[in-house]
Amino acid sequence: MSHVPVPALRPRARHWLAACLCAWLCAGALPPAWGQGTADGADGRSATPAPAFELQVRAPGRIRDLLQRHLDIRRFRDVPDLDEVELARLVRLAESDARELLGTLGLFAPVLAIRQQPGQGDAPPAIVVEVEPGPQTIVDGLELGFAGHVSGDDGREAQSLRQRIREGWTLPPGRPWTQDAWDDAKAAALRDLAARRYPAARLDDSVAQVDAAAGTARLGLRLDSGPLFRLGEMQVTGTQRYDPVLVPRLARLAPGSLYDRDAIQRAQLRLTGSGYYDSAFLYVDPEGPSDPAPVQATVREAPLQRVVLGVGASTDAGPRLSADYIHNRVPGLGWRAVNRLQLDRRAPFLQSELTGLPDATLWRWAVSGRVERLDDGALVTTGQRLRLGRQKSDDRFDRNAYLQYDRAQVRPRAGAALPQDTGDGSALTANYVWAGRWYDRVPYPSRGYALGLEVAAGVTLEGSRSPFQRTVLRGTRIQPLPEGRLQLRGELGGVFAKSEARVPATQLFRTGGDTSVRGYGLRDIGVLRDGVVAPGRYLAVGSIEWQRPIRRAGVPTAFEHVLFTDAGAVADEFRQLRPSWGVGTGVRWRSPLGPLQADLAYGLDSKRLRLHLTLAATF
Repeated sequence: MSHVPVPALRPRARHWLAACLCAWLCAGALPPAWGQGTADGADGRSATPAPAFELQVRAPGRIRDLLQRHLDIRRFRDVPDLDEVELARLVRLAESDARELLGTLGLFAPVLAIRQQPGQGDAPPAIVVEVEPGPQTIVDGLELGFAGHVSGDDGREAQSLRQRIREGWTLPPGRPWTQDAWDDAKAAALRDLAARRYPAARLDDSVAQVDAAAGTARLGLRLDSGPLFRLGEMQVTGTQRYDPVLVPRLARLAPGSLYDRDAIQRAQLRLTGSGYYDSAFLYVDPEGPSDPAPVQATVREAPLQRVVLGVGASTDAGPRLSADYIHNRVPGLGWRAVNRLQLDRRAPFLQSELTGLPDATLWRWAVSGRVERLDDGALVTTGQRLRLGRQKSDDRFDRNAYLQYDRAQVRPRAGAALPQDTGDGSALTANYVWAGRWYDRVPYPSRGYALGLEVAAGVTLEGSRSPFQRTVLRGTRIQPLPEGRLQLRGELGGVFAKSEARVPATQLFRTGGDTSVRGYGLRDIGVLRDGVVAPGRYLAVGSIEWQRPIRRAGVPTAFEHVLFTDAGAVADEFRQLRPSWGVGTGVRWRSPLGPLQADLAYGLDSKRLRLHLTLAATF
């Protein structure tokens, strides 16, 4: 290591340096850690210096707050020994500073007075700022133009986009102009343009021409869309355990499709919700190629195996415990296995499902088995089910086609007689299930609807083998109201077979309980046979529910209040359907542990008041 020689100090220089050091120590510069007290206090603590002046702003509330926080002169309050000349200079500068700040509020013609007020006694002098706001600047006009691809595209979607941005402009003529409102309006317009087709959109030019005398502002804005972006192939990083082809298949972002920020976000949610990935980030570089634009996918894979535990409670089944064992790649098969055990008082079950990887058309094979037991207080139904088929899900539609074997064993509770036609039997069916969703958002939509259809054709396997057909229609409608929303729910089902056909109970219908007809117990509504409620061949359920937020200080909270009317009927003949009604009220809470639902309902036929409580959480 080289050393730079330090020149020796001459005697006179040494004396001068020693004198300076003594003066510095005597002035109290020695740190307290050296055992010396400071010059400001005998106890070693610094005394707070008196301010050079006080700042007083006399103006309406929002103006006073703005000036007190942001006037530059505030920085000089704690400067010691501020002389009169410097203070006068700061007062002059404060006026221009205040006018610039007031201009951000759209106040370009204020009456402004700033004066220095002498201090009294030990009090420091005061700088007094008095403001009369003057007229508020109002937006007088807007010129909104476009550049880039969107400006020359005469297609319907481009025209609709330009029109939507103009109609959604948040600072139209007649509104008060402020700098914040102007910045927010520009940012919102740019965000809308960049959300679909044009991720490289930018602000090309903007101007606000203010006429202070007239109190008006004329706005001009030009948005440059840049080029049109079409998605290219997905570039995947972060895969080790699972086949990389799984990422683009689950993401469902087709090469050649137009860039859509919402579609990319939904794709990320599909990846993280698939069980294969703990996190996923999809990115299209706005400064990269536009057609095709590579989609960069970075994922963090989930473990091969995991256990998910759950707890819950409901008035139908009491306390509930569940355990899921998941294996994402079964050795020798490569399929995903989900095994679930649920224990409760009324309807425990054990279920296992194996699902394959989706193919290029997003269809996947699945095989499952289930064993369940239902105790409704009069009958104990033990059911077994085997299913083999294919399924497909996308953003809006679910499809499922499968073969299914059902077997149901129905036994009376101790001491009771088993009535006829209780659903004791077995069957083999071919099934097709379709569901579609048209909601504005999930999981808590404010408008939209959903439809579902189940169609099955099969044959009974016990007694005389008889063909039968089963159809179920479901629908939900959510309609916004001035306060809250209205939820309409309906279900119709029918099993068409000969009267002597032994259709298993798992293919027949009963209703009632927390999620169907409130005011009645679990599956209390059915066909009455020899004093026992048994399943029937026809079902009709309907519900009307008014949901409105519970507000605190005018702001919606995580709680909602509901009023509802439910009706349900089960019969062996369609013309014999007679509804059982339930009415009530309840509360919903989006709790950190999961949604909680508490309903108090009165069954008009049962003439009983029932509390329906549902809470579930997983960990």
